[in-house]
Amino acid sequence: MNKLVALCLAALIVCNISFAQSPAVTISSPNKLIQVTSRLDALGQPSYSVQYKGSVVLEPSQLGLVRADADFSKTLTQTGLSPVSVVKDNYRLVTGKRQNNTYTANRRVVHYKNAAGALIDIIWQVSNDGVAFRYYFPGAATEPKKVDTEFTSFHLPATAKGWLQPMSVAKTGWQQVNPCYEEFYEKGIAAGTPSPLKAGWVYPALFQSAGHWLLITEADMDGSYCATKLNNDPANTNYHIAFPDAREVIPGGGLKPQSTLPWYSPWRIVTIGSLATIIESTLGTDLARPASTQNFSFAKAGKSSWSWALLKDDSTIYSVQKRFIDYAADMNWQYCLIDADWDTKIGYDSMQLLINYAKQKKVGIWLWYNSAGSWNNTPYHPRDKLLTHEAREKEFSRLEKMGVAGTKIDFFGGDGQSFIRYYLDILKDASAHRLMVNFHGATLPRGWQRTWPNLMSAEAIKGFEYITFDQKDANQEPTHAAMLPFTRNAFDPMDFTPMCLYKIPRIERQTTPSFELALSVLFLSGSQHFVEIPEGMAHMPGFVKDFLRKLPTGWDDVKFIDGFPGQYVVLARKSGNKWYIAGINGTKEEKSLALNLSAFKGKKATYLLNSKGDTFIDQKIIVVKPGKQETVTIGAHDGFVMVVE
Repeated sequence: MNKLVALCLAALIVCNISFAQSPAVTISSPNKLIQVTSRLDALGQPSYSVQYKGSVVLEPSQLGLVRADADFSKTLTQTGLSPVSVVKDNYRLVTGKRQNNTYTANRRVVHYKNAAGALIDIIWQVSNDGVAFRYYFPGAATEPKKVDTEFTSFHLPATAKGWLQPMSVAKTGWQQVNPCYEEFYEKGIAAGTPSPLKAGWVYPALFQSAGHWLLITEADMDGSYCATKLNNDPANTNYHIAFPDAREVIPGGGLKPQSTLPWYSPWRIVTIGSLATIIESTLGTDLARPASTQNFSFAKAGKSSWSWALLKDDSTIYSVQKRFIDYAADMNWQYCLIDADWDTKIGYDSMQLLINYAKQKKVGIWLWYNSAGSWNNTPYHPRDKLLTHEAREKEFSRLEKMGVAGTKIDFFGGDGQSFIRYYLDILKDASAHRLMVNFHGATLPRGWQRTWPNLMSAEAIKGFEYITFDQKDANQEPTHAAMLPFTRNAFDPMDFTPMCLYKIPRIERQTTPSFELALSVLFLSGSQHFVEIPEGMAHMPGFVKDFLRKLPTGWDDVKFIDGFPGQYVVLARKSGNKWYIAGINGTKEEKSLALNLSAFKGKKATYLLNSKGDTFIDQKIIVVKPGKQETVTIGAHDGFVMVVE
């Protein structure tokens, strides 16, 4: 063996020994039930695993990424380790499952360098409800760095099951509007099952692992990173982070992450525990960036009337919208949404008259906009008014002077870095003009409602409009609705646009009125746009209208009572001294649930339930008895609401 070969082999052995000698790093939750173990293998490749209550819920999973100028996926050496520190945070949300939130986690930072000496940190924060980690590039560099690949993965045990929404293929769908996060969920599938659309899976991704529940998502998107998704190899149960399709960009804009240094990646989040943990956790906003010190007092959650869902395009005329303003005022709702093509069918001048009229009625006006440039073919307008900062300044200044409350902005084109930057630029410019925002045909917000309190909602779901389009979609509403509190609506506001109590034109509704009424409590949205129109509401008894007039626009707390993803769900939401308990049954069989309501013992409950033998709703008053479970019978595709005080 020549000397050069011998020296190379000796150097490789020394490197391998050096990598192998790096001790495993552990980080536990404050209550010690969650333990993360991070390590380097003999090749300097980073990985981690997670245990919950002694069970492995994530097997050894990859870490690391590759920048165009540096590889941080292998030949890493651990150079330092911070002591465990405690992170505490308290914050308030305009829209969410709780207005006041607290977060406590154990934090540890592991310092690494690669073979060339370039530096990277992995920051871990472990709370009682889950694990969060992110990458950090220290140093200073004015020339942007670009991430080509991220290797982060979540390796589920072989027996795990998933409740997952497929990612739609870019440039498919009506007028090439996909991806918009508008697919039905695959429910209870074996982990490793390939996505039916071959484009991966969206967040939040729900798994049952080792008898426990995991919800995977990301947060703190600051515009330097693209949004990501999950792909998996059907040969195993390892789900890895993937970047968007190359077509998911603003023309001329970036696809992959890029930034100057120093640079933080988004948080990777795994909520871990029971279904109650999933429902009650706020990790998706706990890890989001706090709002600036700007005054966001103009951002006020509220309920809204909306003509388009049932009456479609022809309803966007002056006389109909005036009637819907009156409807909102009568129902004590705060807003009225006026949808597409208002700029020509009503016009700016007449819109000013409507806004003035609505102001007298104490109703705010939301106006629809098309976000699209050349990336899709959607014909609706106003269009091309939001594409640049200068254009937004002009249009938003005009809306502010008119007294518009908010903008519903539709038809985005994907998750590339340039699109994420576009979303945030809109939120920033809208906030400067005291405008609230609702994104439609859009990506998952990923905690943006904390960073930008003027973001009241986002669609990113196969919402009620699909029920009005096709009977096949209407047939899936019961199970679809029973999925959403556990997944899409777990952390982020969701503009599903719920609640048709009476009839849907050309569609045979599959749910009872009490099922629909329950959605007004189960689904969270800062701007809750109700589908029901004045003609349908006129068929409802007075106590239903009274319930909807008094329904809170924000919540103080949430408790999981019972349920299973895609089958049924019962939640309790608190507002002041009242609890609103709502439940739906997504199955075709009647369910009798023995609900533990001991926390409400001795209190009066107003119980709204389906009226047997017809299509309406009954009311009865009950008193919650101490030490006794309350039996609630829910029919097929049925629901109920209780107001406990």
